[in-house]
Amino acid sequence: MLPDITTEADIKLLVDSFYGRVLADPLLAPVFTDVAKVDFSHHLPQLYDFWSGILLGTNRFRGFPMRKHFPLPIGLAHFERWLGLFQETLAAHFAGPTAELARQQALHIGRVFATRLGLLQAPNGNLSVL
Repeated sequence: MLPDITTEADIKLLVDSFYGRVLADPLLAPVFTDVAKVDFSHHLPQLYDFWSGILLGTNRFRGFPMRKHFPLPIGLAHFERWLGLFQETLAAHFAGPTAELARQQALHIGRVFATRLGLLQAPNGNLSVL
């Protein structure tokens, strides 16, 4: 049986494993590396704080992630792939109530971002991966 997400080390494993998949993905990797030119030495610690806040109740994250997504050339397929990779990563490493919360929050975040970018009509619109 897989463990649930309970520690900062679990958050780091989730984020690192997920972004390893993202950077290996032919649809998503170019957005991060060629278009946004993400500095992962800066970005990953922010993501640890973001997910730690959501899943462990810490309060370290500071920022407005939506703003950085507006100028990117991304479509609904990018969000669907992002969610699919996130679910695969969760299923490979974790199970339990906090892992389920992570899945639900990722879906919510994807829907909100896609809606604000004009890719979905409403935050509860369907993304085909879920």
